[in-house]
Amino acid sequence: MTKKLEEYVATGRRKRAVSSVRLRPGSGQVNVNGKPFEAYFPLEIQRKSILSPLTLLEADSQYDMIVRVNGGGIEGQVIATRLGIARALVSQTETRKHDFKGEGYLTRDPRRKERKKYGHKKARKSFQFSKR
Repeated sequence: MTKKLEEYVATGRRKRAVSSVRLRPGSGQVNVNGKPFEAYFPLEIQRKSILSPLTLLEADSQYDMIVRVNGGGIEGQVIATRLGIARALVSQTETRKHDFKGEGYLTRDPRRKERKKYGHKKARKSFQFSKR
């Protein structure tokens, strides 16, 4: 007889980055796109930002994580992963929602790149004006 594995899945997004997070009870191992956590996110500040929802609950080494992330830049992927972790923890226990909401972990950043307008170099930057 197989034992059903307890698992919580959530998705986080930021700009073009999309992150799918699977949380399982375990020893604190993190796997990002088949690589170790430290290899994919080399900066300490990025790793702290990603794990901040777990640090808030003091559950750093209680969950194993499998993260699939693609699109966007590295910082967008960091924030998308943090949102995915927070959503997965809330799906486990709804009472955590208030704590995460106060810290801003459940807020999806809606800002996007503005589209380029005709007659302009970029969205707002114009070509150089010459009077003569």
